Amino acid sequence: MDTKALEKVSVSVRSLSMDAIQKANSGHPGLPLGAAELGAVLYGEILRHDPSAPDWADRDRFVLSAGHGSMFIYSLLHLSGYPGITLEDIKNFRQVGSKAAGHPEYGLVPGIEITTGPLGQGIASATGMAIAETMLAARFNTTDHTIVNHYTYALAGDGCLQEGVSSETASLAGHLKLGKLIVFYDSNKITIDGSTDLSFTEDTAKRYEAYGWQVLKGSMYDFDEIAKLTAEAKKETNKPSIIILTSIIGKGAPKKQNTADVHGAPLGPEEVAAAKKNLGIPDGAEFYIAPEVPEYFKTKQVEWKKTRENWLAEFDAWSKENPDKRKEWDAFYSGKIVPAELPVFTAGEKIATRTAGNKALAALAAVNLNLVGGSADLKGPNAVGFPNSGPYSAADRGGRYLHYGIREFGMAAISNGISLHGGFRSFCATFMVFCDYLRPALRLSALMKQPVIYVLTHDSIFVGEDGPTHQPVEHLAALRVIPGVRVIRPADAEETAEAWAMALERQDGPTALALSRQNLTVFPKDDPDWKNTIRAGAYIVKKAAGTPEAVIIATGSEVGLALSAAEKSGKNIQVASMPSRELFESQPAALQNSIIPPGLRVIVAEAGVRNGWERWAKPEDIFSIDRFGESGPADKVAAALGYTADALVKIINR
Repeated sequence: MDTKALEKVSVSVRSLSMDAIQKANSGHPGLPLGAAELGAVLYGEILRHDPSAPDWADRDRFVLSAGHGSMFIYSLLHLSGYPGITLEDIKNFRQVGSKAAGHPEYGLVPGIEITTGPLGQGIASATGMAIAETMLAARFNTTDHTIVNHYTYALAGDGCLQEGVSSETASLAGHLKLGKLIVFYDSNKITIDGSTDLSFTEDTAKRYEAYGWQVLKGSMYDFDEIAKLTAEAKKETNKPSIIILTSIIGKGAPKKQNTADVHGAPLGPEEVAAAKKNLGIPDGAEFYIAPEVPEYFKTKQVEWKKTRENWLAEFDAWSKENPDKRKEWDAFYSGKIVPAELPVFTAGEKIATRTAGNKALAALAAVNLNLVGGSADLKGPNAVGFPNSGPYSAADRGGRYLHYGIREFGMAAISNGISLHGGFRSFCATFMVFCDYLRPALRLSALMKQPVIYVLTHDSIFVGEDGPTHQPVEHLAALRVIPGVRVIRPADAEETAEAWAMALERQDGPTALALSRQNLTVFPKDDPDWKNTIRAGAYIVKKAAGTPEAVIIATGSEVGLALSAAEKSGKNIQVASMPSRELFESQPAALQNSIIPPGLRVIVAEAGVRNGWERWAKPEDIFSIDRFGESGPADKVAAALGYTADALVKIINR
């Protein structure tokens, strides 16, 4: 290991970071200055990667969980030779159009494995990546060939370890014995408000030992020790490892290092000049890269490419000996969905959409073998188990069902990690009311355009006896306002089967399936091509005879209620099911007008708050629930809240 070259890399990381942040007059210099040595040895010696092929399937993954220190990763990606991030991008750090965004953004730059910044989610999603690695290894490695064998690394700070989501997933990672998950903890004892003594004095090492992790300790500034500790972490195959590295935040800035001032603000011209003098950077040099650094990484690039080529040779030999496995591998990574023979239901059949969803899931999982997921301790109530697949565990890496325990936020963050890793489609499930717990991870799914499927059952006041704590009323609206989230609320079993297929077909973002606890009657559909039309977000369930007097838009369980009310009203009413409002609203006007004719009175029926429906109907024509529910049998709760077909008839006949 060339420690002299690594020292020059560290100096260059500090130089690029402080200059970029100073020029932007915005950013977080504390981490890149304080952890530059780790970055140098990580990108120079530890990571198994090849910048010339950043999407190589068996590369090591690195997650900067403390995403505010983004100049750390931008500097190292640029120095080590990753394409896509130029010195000009770094000089335009945090400016519109620069790939060096304020926090690392997935998809902007090769080598950034995940969008980070919301603290704790990086280390949580790294757990999902580590799970995915073990799943792939169990499925594709053979006695003669090991084609999946990589590590997942993360760099976390005090903030990451204080956020609850990291605790949720660290607990699960220890339980699952994820030996290839290695977390570096930048332990500098400083956060924005000051010393961690203000709020964080626990024994972190003992906490992680209790989670079932191997805990190692060392200095952030000893290259040999970091390499030795990483090797020790790799030897422990039955425990994830956390390497606690004692560090100095903002190291090198003489007046600001080891203070909260250096965490999230530029150093200032005087401190930058003093820091450069400390570091031996030539006078007047900006965005300085030591001349030894390009030569060091040029040599490394040859080595990395050779490592990847050796893997490719192994992969080719494996492919020839295992053509069926290779075909399956290609299918896993193709992004294509294998169509399934979906379950068939008959008009008049009464079945909860969660139950119908389970039948659809079973059919889709049987032919899409890379579909994996689980629930937050609600396998039965969410109806998300599927046959011919045992649970994933430390003893069985081939299982496709994940028991997440009562960890909704962690579950969703892990699902993001599994999706980002590649090779798998992931889903997760809980009661809809608890989407509040996982919302930050769902937001990142949307931001990163990851096609994670969120199965959210017990979708309305018709949950019944569990009462208002478990009866969602505002949640459909809250889900819909997240850009890129597609909510699908099917109205019966037939719609549910298509909704599951639509969710799996989607490649550019997450889908939330809102499913019922109560039985819903399968209804006849006047649109003979409804299975295709529904993919526009809405279709006509009941056509009016001639020109309708009004159109009712309904979703989910309220479609059946709307059909009943339309019949009782004695009026010529057209009923449209709109399982996905945002999908429908993205359609051309002509298509929208063919389902909701312009100029007609529109009535909306959805058992939730009215927010967002004002686009389609006057407030007095929105049959909504704008209060919390009650505890009691579902039908009696509905009667107590005035949410019945008779009440809808009064609106129709108003």
